[in-house]
Amino acid sequence: MGKGIFAGFAGTAAMTAGQLVEMKLRGRKGSTTPGDLVCGLLGVVPEGDAERERFSGLVHWTRGTGWGVLRGLLGAAGLRGVPALAADFAIIMGGDFVLLTARGVAPAPWRWTREDLAVEALHKGVLATATHLAYQQLDR
Repeated sequence: MGKGIFAGFAGTAAMTAGQLVEMKLRGRKGSTTPGDLVCGLLGVVPEGDAERERFSGLVHWTRGTGWGVLRGLLGAAGLRGVPALAADFAIIMGGDFVLLTARGVAPAPWRWTREDLAVEALHKGVLATATHLAYQQLDR
């Protein structure tokens, strides 16, 4: 799991870089959805937009790094290669959809545009792939 944490941090860094490029290309602002989710779960109410954005950034890095623990558990269970990457991606993508929809923070995925679904899958794919590659290097 320790290797997974470091791998998750690397994956989050790669995903964040990709998101920054995508936001610039599409002219969109950063999302506070992950922070909004955790605020609802913990009963935290940030004071103003700057605090909300800062809290969302903290949640973004914490959750992304935490997903690395999942990759470590998959490795500990003996899952390797493409099956490990596919399982990691499916759990991350599916987990986000279920949790965000269940908490009412985001609409159900079938209500998203195709473009938004594709962008989300791309970002989560980068997270899972970069985490997977980092984990493989650490596990050698």
